[in-house]
Amino acid sequence: MMAGATAASAQEVTQAEKDKALQYLETTKKNILEATRGLSEAQWNFKPAPERWSVAQVMEHIAAAEDFIRDLVKEKVMMAPAGEPGRDVKKTDDGVLAMVPDRTNKVQAPEPLVPTNRFGTPEGSIKHFVESRATTEDFLKSATGLRDHVADSPMGKLDGYEFVLLIAAHSERHTKQINEVKADPNFPKK
Repeated sequence: MMAGATAASAQEVTQAEKDKALQYLETTKKNILEATRGLSEAQWNFKPAPERWSVAQVMEHIAAAEDFIRDLVKEKVMMAPAGEPGRDVKKTDDGVLAMVPDRTNKVQAPEPLVPTNRFGTPEGSIKHFVESRATTEDFLKSATGLRDHVADSPMGKLDGYEFVLLIAAHSERHTKQINEVKADPNFPKK
């Protein structure tokens, strides 16, 4: 009985789980690129209200968050203590996939992820995002022990795999935000 609990707490991410996460990363990348394709400068920079972000600011935030969260996994989560034996990883995985994309509750971005025009142009943000997403996918493909360690997050303790899901879910959340900006009645026609 004890050996089963130990094995469950140190389980490896299955190939099916990796495939699911890779598909989610690819789908959310495609959706971001589709949502931002062909926008004019006026459309990129339109803000629905002074306190709301433009599409350009949202895109920069998505690109910056990709690095920030992945680096957190590599530098902190993978060095953190093990999770509780018998931790319900499916429930936590499903929670990340359900809660992060949900825009019902608005969340203030942490200071390092507030847009500052760090990539120079919207195109610079997209280029950085695409390169960073490729790095995230490579990390997921090659990483081992993603279930072995947990670290605090706004959603409680997450393991490395769940943080990778969070990266994709975060970009899904903000693709919805881009589409909300584009749906504003005052959004420029060109």
